[in-house]
Amino acid sequence: MSSTTSLPVLSLVETRVLGVLAEKQRTVPDSYPLTLNSLVSGCNQKTSRNPVLELTESQVQAAVDSLRGYSLVAETSGGRAFRYEHNVDRVLRIPSQSVILLTVLMLRGPQTAGELRIACDRMHNFADISSVEGFLNELAERPAGALVVKLARLPGARESRWAHLLSGAPAEEVAGPAGASSDAAYAANDVSLGEVAALKANVARLEAEVASLKALLGRVCSELGISEAG
Repeated sequence: MSSTTSLPVLSLVETRVLGVLAEKQRTVPDSYPLTLNSLVSGCNQKTSRNPVLELTESQVQAAVDSLRGYSLVAETSGGRAFRYEHNVDRVLRIPSQSVILLTVLMLRGPQTAGELRIACDRMHNFADISSVEGFLNELAERPAGALVVKLARLPGARESRWAHLLSGAPAEEVAGPAGASSDAAYAANDVSLGEVAALKANVARLEAEVASLKALLGRVCSELGISEAG
């Protein structure tokens, strides 16, 4: 598939598989390309995923086979299992920064530029929100066909969100009273709503990791017969 042909409309499972491959290439390069088992685990992560899915191995394999037909995924052999890698940058002919933005949009759904900057941090450190917006605008104005779209700003929101177009045009969303009041509460704040939401998510993730480490430390200390305080 060349960049001048029409892109296929990908399913949610296909975009999840593609997003996971692109994410893991940068966050766990030693494990990349991914085995099918690792790919299933990445698709079903409870963190940094919206929506959270419970995909079976057969569902992921079917999505991989479909994406291979579009040349968006390639299969490599080595060791005792087949491994898979993405070809997003080569097929779509876009820079790595744009691939990373698409990756987050595929994995987390619509995001503001501020949310994207924070969510992309493990894969690429964008200098500022203007840099993020520059790449988004390039993706939206891509001559071979737009890959992202800027959504209409929700009532009470300070910023517009962006969505990818790999699954077709996104459905219109309507803000509920709770969302509107939450946005209004931060209306006068210099920190964007997107950054606040992303920071809260990061804090929750770190708290969960600390709790897990404490539990592990407790088990180790118990096995060694020593006091945690010591």
